[in-house]
Amino acid sequence: MINTDFKTLNLPDNMLKNLSELGFKSMTPVQAQSIPHILQNKDIIVQAKTGSGKTAAFGIGTIQQLKINSTDVQALILCPTRELADQVTKELRRIARCIANIKILTLCGGTSLGPQLASLKHGANIVVGTPGRILKHLEIKSLKLDHLDILIIDEAHRMLDMGFIDDIKTAIAYAPTKRQTLLYSATYPPKIMRLSADIQTNPIHIKTISEDLQTNITEYFYKCPAEEKLSTTIKLIKHFQPQNVMLFVNLKVDVDEIAAKLRNKGIDALGIHGDMEQYQRTDQLVQFTNQSCSVLVATDMAARGLDIANLSMVINYDLPHDQAVYTHRIGRTGRAGQQGVSATLYLPKQTRVDEYRNDTRLFKKLVDIHPELQACLQAPNFTLVIEGGKKKKVRPGDIVGALTGEHKIDNKLIGKIDIFEHQSYVALNKEIIKTANNQLKQLKIKGRKFSAWVLYQRQ
Repeated sequence: MINTDFKTLNLPDNMLKNLSELGFKSMTPVQAQSIPHILQNKDIIVQAKTGSGKTAAFGIGTIQQLKINSTDVQALILCPTRELADQVTKELRRIARCIANIKILTLCGGTSLGPQLASLKHGANIVVGTPGRILKHLEIKSLKLDHLDILIIDEAHRMLDMGFIDDIKTAIAYAPTKRQTLLYSATYPPKIMRLSADIQTNPIHIKTISEDLQTNITEYFYKCPAEEKLSTTIKLIKHFQPQNVMLFVNLKVDVDEIAAKLRNKGIDALGIHGDMEQYQRTDQLVQFTNQSCSVLVATDMAARGLDIANLSMVINYDLPHDQAVYTHRIGRTGRAGQQGVSATLYLPKQTRVDEYRNDTRLFKKLVDIHPELQACLQAPNFTLVIEGGKKKKVRPGDIVGALTGEHKIDNKLIGKIDIFEHQSYVALNKEIIKTANNQLKQLKIKGRKFSAWVLYQRQ
């Protein structure tokens, strides 16, 4: 039996204390099986899904091997999407907060190259980014990998799906051949194994996917005519009364239409799809994660890399094209020991639904849905946008101080705060939305004035 106690890793006391404060009580299967090998500087290929704890696994192992006094890039982490790269960076910064002077930099597309160039001039210990933008910096020589010790490829199966493999290989050509390479993928198709053979040396194979899939998800299936899918979705939400829902559709052209129809029925819904600009995707995602929106309608491509904490329910508005997609969709709920629910709608003539039948999935009739008529389907918060972020040295504590001090807002009414390079997003309870409209058009933070405005959902 594998020991899951972090103390067995011989980590420094300050790291053990930090992990305890962050809520890491014991190692997940992927952490217990991979961290010891990472600390021994061995290459590993790991089959593990999102939510298995793999970010903390390679994060802990990588941070412990850094030469803190050096400003050279010692670790590079490649992610398929900006959202996943941002999440990885946040997690690494949490893990590294007990160690002074560690600089972690995110380099992704969809944002201006200028600020990234300025940040790179000051050096970084760890760089997290998407293949295209990393390759761009390598080509113009703003990023150098001459002293790279650790290369990490996260969600390699998604890289394959999105056509990034060639970019990855080109970027890796800039790195030293003598290095440690960690490869993480939910599946092992032949192309992934060939990539491993090309870039790794005698990798240790670690498979935790079977253990990870033992989640607490109750899976429902409902045969539903096309014209009743919207009304059935609303009934399902009123029946299960989840705190939040990710609703998946197969086509991006349906995203905005379904989100608008749900809003017209009194449900705070937003959509996210591939045709959106990056700032629009950020606006939508922030509102969903800070409880300013209760339903996020998305396509599989747009949702790649999104890791939503405490997701109550997944609804497959459209039957997924295959079971791998289905597993990835519903796996976003029921995580970290929590209970989750998924509901999948399929059309009467969709015979391929028979592929999904097993002993644990519940195939129900529409008459089995009993909606609670008084159920509240609106999110509790709205989002205040402040035109100042990391570049202006704005911190969460500064924002809370400004709101509770100058504007006398009760601390209990302030929710999640997200700070990006140039903007900050603050979740505030809806009972003070009038105050926000009238009094919060300008905030004085640390003696400086910042414009602020309410981010409204489109009607």
